[in-house]
Amino acid sequence: MTDPLAEVISMLQPRAVFSRHISGSGRWGVRYSAFGHPSFCVVLEGTCRLAVEGHRPLTLEAGDFVLLPATPGFAISSLEPPGQFERLDPKVASTVPGEVRRGSRRGRPDMRLLGGWFAFDSPDSTSLVALLPPLVHLRGIERLSVLVRLVSEETSEWRPGRDLVLIRLVEVLLIEALRSTPGKDAPAGLLRGLADARLAPAIRRMHGQLARSWTVAQLARAAALSRSAFFERFTRTMGVPPMEYLLGWRMAVAKDLLLRSDLATGEVAERIGYGAASTFSTAFSRHVGLSPSRYAARTPARGLSFQGSSRFEVPGVTRT
Repeated sequence: MTDPLAEVISMLQPRAVFSRHISGSGRWGVRYSAFGHPSFCVVLEGTCRLAVEGHRPLTLEAGDFVLLPATPGFAISSLEPPGQFERLDPKVASTVPGEVRRGSRRGRPDMRLLGGWFAFDSPDSTSLVALLPPLVHLRGIERLSVLVRLVSEETSEWRPGRDLVLIRLVEVLLIEALRSTPGKDAPAGLLRGLADARLAPAIRRMHGQLARSWTVAQLARAAALSRSAFFERFTRTMGVPPMEYLLGWRMAVAKDLLLRSDLATGEVAERIGYGAASTFSTAFSRHVGLSPSRYAARTPARGLSFQGSSRFEVPGVTRT
């Protein structure tokens, strides 16, 4: 059976994993500017306060796990915050080695957490990340704590196969965190759609039979809904109409194939449901802003951003 979530994580291509311990004592607080890269943490002991831009503040306790797929600006502090927060640039702060201590340097810390960040190698990461919740907060998931500790151990020293192990650990960490998130409580997007017993079969068929010439009526039958009920429910749950979602996913797969395979344009077109290379080229150019050949000729540099409409248009979910 096709697993859309696993496909998204695989296409994101996580890499460059970094982790560190952070502790705090007394009254303390730091405010980070937007980072953009995905970040995560698990609280090892004590409590702290986390305020992420665009979200309600959270009180984190021992065993809590947080994932930010595209880290915006945020502040972290003791429960009783200081009068003034220390402002930090995460791009600079993340390169400082060793454990970081906040607040009083004396005695045992009141709070300790293990955090980290990584990057996505996919040049199409913005559109793919838009399918995921902007913030994941989970409590008492022991498997996540174990995975974060394994990441920390692997990043602490150089051993053969280190980079590959870290990539696999982060892939599992992402999937475990996302599948542990209650789908019905997630914002409009893929997790919420897969949690809907009616919509999930249709979404899986879209992903699993991408070359098929789908219609809304066919997808509605897969969901055991009328055409109008399916269209309304899909749009509300996924944040985008069915055919727009299908087009976005087809273009994401096409970009991945163009950069990571030696397939000709006609073969890529056939794999994603276009009968003619010319029709695919026109649709791709309109969606991405580049022809397939020009897109494939570009070096898939890390963090590369392409101009044009190269993202899923998901109201309330898409981030630029």
